Amino acid sequence: MTATTVRPPPTKLNNTKPDDLNPAVQHWIDQCIQLCKPDQVYWCNGSAPERQEMFTQGVKDGVFIQLNQQKLPGCYLHRSNQNDVARSEHLTFICTPSEDVVGPTNNWMNDKAAYTKLRPLFDGCMRGRTMYVCSFVMGPIGSPLAKVGIELTDSLYVAVSMSIMTRMGDVAWKQLGDSDEFTRCLHSVGDCNPERRYICHFPIDNTIWSFGSGYGGNALLGKKCLALRIASYLGHQQEWMAEHMLLMGATAPDGEKTYVAAAFPSACGKTNFAMLIPPQKYREAGWKITTVGDDIVWMWVDEKSGRLRAINPEAGYFGVVPGTNYHTNPNAMVTMAKNSIYTNVALLPDGDVWWEGKTEQPPKECIDWTGQKWTPDCGRKAAHPNSRFTAPVINNPALDPAANDPAGVPVSAIIFGGRRSRAIPLVYQAFNWVHGVYLGAALGSETTAAATGQTGVVRRDPMAMLPFIGYNIRDYLVHWFRMRKKMKDCPRIFHVNWFRKDDQGRFMWPGFGENMRVLKWIIDRCHGRAYAIETPLGWMPRVQDIDLEGLNITHEDFLAMQTIDNAEFKAEILSQEELFLKLAGDLPKEMVFQRELLISRL
Repeated sequence: MTATTVRPPPTKLNNTKPDDLNPAVQHWIDQCIQLCKPDQVYWCNGSAPERQEMFTQGVKDGVFIQLNQQKLPGCYLHRSNQNDVARSEHLTFICTPSEDVVGPTNNWMNDKAAYTKLRPLFDGCMRGRTMYVCSFVMGPIGSPLAKVGIELTDSLYVAVSMSIMTRMGDVAWKQLGDSDEFTRCLHSVGDCNPERRYICHFPIDNTIWSFGSGYGGNALLGKKCLALRIASYLGHQQEWMAEHMLLMGATAPDGEKTYVAAAFPSACGKTNFAMLIPPQKYREAGWKITTVGDDIVWMWVDEKSGRLRAINPEAGYFGVVPGTNYHTNPNAMVTMAKNSIYTNVALLPDGDVWWEGKTEQPPKECIDWTGQKWTPDCGRKAAHPNSRFTAPVINNPALDPAANDPAGVPVSAIIFGGRRSRAIPLVYQAFNWVHGVYLGAALGSETTAAATGQTGVVRRDPMAMLPFIGYNIRDYLVHWFRMRKKMKDCPRIFHVNWFRKDDQGRFMWPGFGENMRVLKWIIDRCHGRAYAIETPLGWMPRVQDIDLEGLNITHEDFLAMQTIDNAEFKAEILSQEELFLKLAGDLPKEMVFQRELLISRL
């Protein structure tokens, strides 16, 4: 759908400015109104009735399609413009006075030049439209890391999505008080023309301007833009970390609870792992997995204990749906079954939704994500490969009790993992923190549909953060090394690869819930009660250390998954040159040292 004029929700809603509006906020909003010239300004209060009214208005305006309310109560379908279906990384800029602040892995634009380029685009862009004022908090209310942002947008889809993804409305004004420390987020769909699409971050000004896109990663400015790019810059300044990670709790049969953070690039099973349901034998034994977050983690070192603590800054999930079903991720299916938005999925005749992988048999017919009639033999996908669901975290039946705890949770393990069909073993542990940072920095994954560009190519994605580091990667890696100095007991670091294939092209590990078997070894290593053998790559489990009972996997199969082919791994090290050459003389000395150690061990 191209940008349409959006009428405001009915006036029976509490559409009034907050009392005693912070002068800094009022001044900034006045400037933006003067620039964008909206017909009306609507102040969102973040309430459930308001969200429902926005959905009702969106159905009238063609922004949403109401789904079958018996099957999917409170759920709606949104179709984005067909040129606007993924993060536009090549149009995403970090804007600063000096290019050195930004580094070689980001697109840089001079900050003054960026404002000069964007102001004419925003000038009058909201004529005939409503400007929605979305005040929001990232992080549990009262957390030491909680950050306030205000997004001004002309997209009803964005306003509703922000009410799901963040703690939006009146709570934000209370959290902000008289402070002028808030992230200034200005967004317009414009005419959704890729030639006039810019997602610009101004870290020094704590500002984000996004024009010409309605896609979540480009338009929900609290998400990747604030919670990763701006927050990573703030974390570097203020000695904390903003990372592209899931956060989960694992409770053992004896009640011992372990929290694990994990970084996987998009579409590598992150949401599935965060919402993992253990195999039956583990459930019967008393194991329980709970989700704190599935995408973004903010971490800091607790001064008293010297341990790393973490929160999930988000209040919702923005997950990929293709391949998600009651076998691969039952918790996600339950989570998105009510009060959720589906984006770019197929619409069934009865008002239900479908996507590739939801059921074994495709429907006989449906309306595809572009609005055209679809049948299984038409040669097109029914749902876009990057189609999404947006759902509140409170819908998750496995939500961790500490998900809204301002004090966060202690992190015992950090796991890195990518989608690799060859060379990389199923699981191994870093020798120490510095070695673990090297593993994370050298992380590679075969590309998927979550970002625009070619798929199936191995791309270096340090800490799964390459598109989201809001400043120079040199300083980012140094920041990881420095954070170790603040910790008395640092998390153990691991690397996993669920996607290794055999010579016939079949996956060697079953994945999904069976990943619990690997997770248990990781947890036992954190608590000092699991064996491991030293290898050139790191500490690895012996065959008998991973429970294979009930799997169609022999000891020989497991050894094959863990095999290190020296020639293959030397080629892997050479392919890491892509990142090392980008950094050239800026590469931290610890990285060079770890690389030389690995080469000597091989």
